[in-house]
Amino acid sequence: MTGAIAPPTEQVETNADSGPITVPRRVHIGETGFEVHPLALGASTFGWTLDAEASGDILDRFVALGGSLIDTADSYAAGRSETIIGGWLASRATRDRVRIVTRVGRHPDHSGLAPASITRAVDASLERLGTDRIDLLCFHGDDPEVPLEESLGAIDALIAAGKVLAVGASDLSPERLIEARVLAANGLPRFQVLTTRYNLMERRAFEGATELVAHAQGLPVLPDFALADGFLGGAIRRRADVRRDARGERQARHLGRRGLRILRALDEVAAAHGTVPAAVAIAWLLARPTVVAPVTGVSRPEQVDALLGAASLELHRSELVELDRASA
Repeated sequence: MTGAIAPPTEQVETNADSGPITVPRRVHIGETGFEVHPLALGASTFGWTLDAEASGDILDRFVALGGSLIDTADSYAAGRSETIIGGWLASRATRDRVRIVTRVGRHPDHSGLAPASITRAVDASLERLGTDRIDLLCFHGDDPEVPLEESLGAIDALIAAGKVLAVGASDLSPERLIEARVLAANGLPRFQVLTTRYNLMERRAFEGATELVAHAQGLPVLPDFALADGFLGGAIRRRADVRRDARGERQARHLGRRGLRILRALDEVAAAHGTVPAAVAIAWLLARPTVVAPVTGVSRPEQVDALLGAASLELHRSELVELDRASA
């Protein structure tokens, strides 16, 4: 095949004793100044289907292989995800090696995006994470009851206090993103990223107006649930494969003619590259013009390797076309 579309290659340094050393590729997130590996580790299962020990093993593997962006929310497992990450940060002394993304707005004790709720939610997240700052704080959805300028005003104060370094949007409409850009032009904090559910199984909600606005604003996108709750990993092919739990129910939604067609396309591309379907699904996202770092969780440490390697996986144009066709 010809015409490969490749992400920027990994840097290679030379060691006189042992030969070349591969340095994990890094990308910049908007104007935050953050430089990270272009795969974010999603922590939505920490404290839910994974206990602290299993989560810590995954975090250890992620950082050991060059991962640096950890994505969570104050509502994940009612805050237990943040608590597990905080315990891991303290026990490994790794705070300065990683960037933390968390979301506020959906925790039952601090719901909504009123200034007081945001401030209390941030303080609670800082306590659970055991840190003095949140690298990237995202609004977890919209709050139509609160003017956006009030919410951003609260963020402005938190940035001034050093508790938040940058702000992002999670699942905001194109109209709200445009409104936010106008407010930023008038001095309020500017959204630095957009996180939204986007993957080969779930394309329609993002592609179209939201993608156009993100592209026009130069807004980097961190696609949430990049593997569609694990379905794109390829282990679920029949109803009998589905576990009887909440995550299994979400995966089962993707079973059907379209889902199996996508898995077959992923299988073919993965076989051609000697990798796994999940890595191909991540590489497809990284080929999208607005995507900077897909967000996905794993259930076992050994799954981290192939996903981080997806950042340097070259997909040919014909393979991207086939994946587009299968997921249309």
